[in-house]
Amino acid sequence: MYNTEEKGEVTEKVIPFFRFEDLRLYHKSLDYINWIQDVNILFPENDNTGIVSRFNASARNITFYIVEGSARNKTQFVHYLKMAKTAIRECLIMTTIAYRANFITETYEQESRQFLMELTKMSGALISSLQRAQSNNASYQNNGNYNNNSNYNSNNIESDGNSSHENERQNYVDGNTI
Repeated sequence: MYNTEEKGEVTEKVIPFFRFEDLRLYHKSLDYINWIQDVNILFPENDNTGIVSRFNASARNITFYIVEGSARNKTQFVHYLKMAKTAIRECLIMTTIAYRANFITETYEQESRQFLMELTKMSGALISSLQRAQSNNASYQNNGNYNNNSNYNSNNIESDGNSSHENERQNYVDGNTI
């Protein structure tokens, strides 16, 4: 922890022990899990199809893969992010099944699709960033003279192009893992 000064006030900034807690993708996946739990009340109590349990498991898997991958090297992290994207697609299938079975309304279906599109874009952007970092590291190893900013594009950090989370990307680019 360290002190920062904001608008004349001294506040303590907490540095998380687990780096995945800095990922917006992680927090978005938690938001989706909370959303699913709120929507679960719309499903029938005696669900013989297993849709509810599969839906919940797929949503949790998104977060689990992000967390597990963040503790690995870049190549493995990319693999786990791709597995998270598979879980996102599973959630899309569960959303469609639930909608067609009249368990959820069109509004809830659209909300789920919006969450899932955002998660897909964010994970894809993080994958691209990690892959660029890998190719930059390979260039450094081959050439011996690497410019840290040569291939950096701040608009590709995550889906919304917000470069305020450069630290998130840079931690992975620099090879820092938990």
